Amino acid sequence: MPKRNPHPDSTLQMRAATRTFPHPFASAGSAQGCGEERNGPSRGHTTNPGFFSLTLIAALGLALAAAVIIAPVAAMALAAAGLRFPFPRIFDRTVMLTLLAALLLFARRLKLADFLRQGFSSARVGFWQVFRGLALATGAMAVLFALTSIAGGNLRGSMIAASAMRYLPAAVVIALIEEGFFRAFLLTGIEGELGSSGALLASSAIFALVHVIRSPARFYLARFEPMAGAENLAAYAERVIHPEVGPSLLGLFLLGLVLGEAFLLTRRAYCSIGLHAGFVLGAKPWRPAVGGAIPRWLAGPGSVPLIAAPAAWTISVIMLILLRLWLEPNEQQHARPDPLPQSP
Repeated sequence: MPKRNPHPDSTLQMRAATRTFPHPFASAGSAQGCGEERNGPSRGHTTNPGFFSLTLIAALGLALAAAVIIAPVAAMALAAAGLRFPFPRIFDRTVMLTLLAALLLFARRLKLADFLRQGFSSARVGFWQVFRGLALATGAMAVLFALTSIAGGNLRGSMIAASAMRYLPAAVVIALIEEGFFRAFLLTGIEGELGSSGALLASSAIFALVHVIRSPARFYLARFEPMAGAENLAAYAERVIHPEVGPSLLGLFLLGLVLGEAFLLTRRAYCSIGLHAGFVLGAKPWRPAVGGAIPRWLAGPGSVPLIAAPAAWTISVIMLILLRLWLEPNEQQHARPDPLPQSP
C-alpha cells in the first residue's frame, strides 16, 4: 500500500519551484513563443514616456548653442596660431566636442554607460560577430564593384586594395564610435519608448540626416564673426531640404536599417561594427579607383556616389532580408537583456 505524503502542500511548492521559465536570452523564435512581440518594447528596462528623447533633445540643443558661440572663437585662436582650416570643419569638430560634453553631463539620466556596457558585452563572441558583419559587407561591396566593371567602368584593382588598407584604421574607429552612439546608445534608448521597430526607423532616419548635414560652402574667417556659427547652422538646415541630397538620404537610411537590424538580432554592437567598417572600406576607394562612364543606377549624386544609387539601395534591401539567415540562431537574441535601472 503506497505511503501518503503527510505534507501535500510542500510537494506542490516544490513542483512550482522547479518549474522552468524561458531564458532571458532566448532566441527570437522562443521569445515569440512566449508572447513577446517585435513591435513592443523588448528591452529589459522601461522609461517614462518621452523621457529619453526629451533629455537627448535638451543635450543636443545645449551642444549646438555652445558650438555656435565657441566655434568663431576657436577659428580665431587657430588662425592666431598659424593654423588655417575651413570654418565649416571647425564648426563640425566643435559640435562633436560640445555634444560629447552634453552627453556626459546628462549621462546618468540617459543611462549612457549602462547602454554602452550592454551593447559591448560578451566580448568573447564579439570577434566572430565582427567578422561575420565584415564578410557580409565586403561581399556586398564586391558585388557593386563587379556590376561597375560589367557596366563598362574602369576598375583599378591595385588602387582599391591600397585605398582599403589606408582607410582601415579610420574605418575601424568610425565604426566603433558611430555604432556605439547610433545603435548601442540611441537605438536602445529610443526602443524603451517606441519599441524595436519604431526605434529602428527613428535611429536610421537620424543616422541618415547626420551624415548628409554638411555646409554647402567652404569658407574661411578673416576676422572674428560672432554670427558665423549660427549662419553655418542655418546652411546645414537648408542643405537637408535640398533635392540633391535625397538619393544619399535614402541610401544612408537603408544602410541604417541594415546596421540597426544587425544590432537588434544580436543585441550587441559587434556585427554592426563589422558591417559599418566594410561599408566604409568599400565606399572610400570608389572615387579614386573607378573611372570611365558609370551609369546613374550605379553612381548617384553627392560626395559618396555609391550609396546614392539604386544598385546600392537594392543591395541594402537584400542584406536586410539575409541578415537573419547569415547570423547563427544562437546569435539572434531578441529576448530581454539584463534589466536596467528605472528612469526617474
